[in-house]
Amino acid sequence: MHGPYDALLLVSFGGPEGPDDVMPFLENVTRGRGIPRERLLGVAEHYQHFGGVSPINEQNRALLAALRDELARQGVDLPVWWGNRNWGPYLTDTLAEMADKGHRRVLALVTSAYSSYSGCRQYREDLHVALEPLGDRAPQVDKVRHYFDHPGFVGATVRAVADALEQVPEGSPVAFVTHSVPDAMDEVSGAPFGGHMYVRQHEAVAALVAQRVEAETGRRVAHELVYCSRSGPPTQPWLEPDVNDHLRALKEAGAPGVVVAPIGFVSDHMEVKFDLDTEAAETAKEIGLPFARAATVGTDAEFVSGLVDMVRERAAVESGAPAERPALTDIGPWPDVCPAGCCANLRAYKPTCCGED
Repeated sequence: MHGPYDALLLVSFGGPEGPDDVMPFLENVTRGRGIPRERLLGVAEHYQHFGGVSPINEQNRALLAALRDELARQGVDLPVWWGNRNWGPYLTDTLAEMADKGHRRVLALVTSAYSSYSGCRQYREDLHVALEPLGDRAPQVDKVRHYFDHPGFVGATVRAVADALEQVPEGSPVAFVTHSVPDAMDEVSGAPFGGHMYVRQHEAVAALVAQRVEAETGRRVAHELVYCSRSGPPTQPWLEPDVNDHLRALKEAGAPGVVVAPIGFVSDHMEVKFDLDTEAAETAKEIGLPFARAATVGTDAEFVSGLVDMVRERAAVESGAPAERPALTDIGPWPDVCPAGCCANLRAYKPTCCGED
């Protein structure tokens, strides 16, 4: 049922779980990037606003439990492990323990659905760094392909947006939100396929979700892709418009309300809780714009089932068996193995501060 794989590894960003964790966590995230301490202290306030606890680790525990349940429901006997990039459980420790347990072929599932350096290649680099000290004991680790346009991800998002639209006046547009990145990072995302895949994938998902919501609800869904969590110096160009600027523009244009839909995020971690539920919601209240935030896919049953389907898909591919590779946009399905040069590591553009992909 799972071909050559003897374990599944959930790979995520990690986050602090108490006030004393916040600065060490941020120092882990930004090590070697020259981020001023003043900037870190500013971001630390976001975490302290929630008691120094990021929701991401607890959400990953919930996703782990849901994956184990769905694997069992589908008859797949595959142990599930968890390792983070920037906080415990660290990838280095998890992979060392997996090697000690005798795992030799591991499939990694990353909590980032799209192409970009920080959302894909950096995780692959982190996996390489974590495996290197293990020498001959290191298992082979493959990565599940991007799932931005998989039916499980899209279906869960459609329901979330439709539900949120019920909370705002008729005619309210949808602001689909993702994490801003430097323009240069977007340029090299999916470079072997023409580049700019970070934006192109998000735009394709936004258009698809809007179309499906219209078909299911009968409501016209005007929409735009906008960004949050910009970092780096003001002189460095990042993707725009910012969600708060967009809300003000909607108010000036006479929009009756807005739904903010965080399609760039799998769960309600810090970018969602602070940048959207706190800052964007405060902006909407200040300007008198009715506001609803759509849920992230989280542990939605269709999303989790889709992830397990992708585990089975990759196992079939590696075993040489026929495999369905569903994708709902003309961009996908994304290759199982990212091509050389895809989402290049641009060292000059690595100051992304604290995003929990």
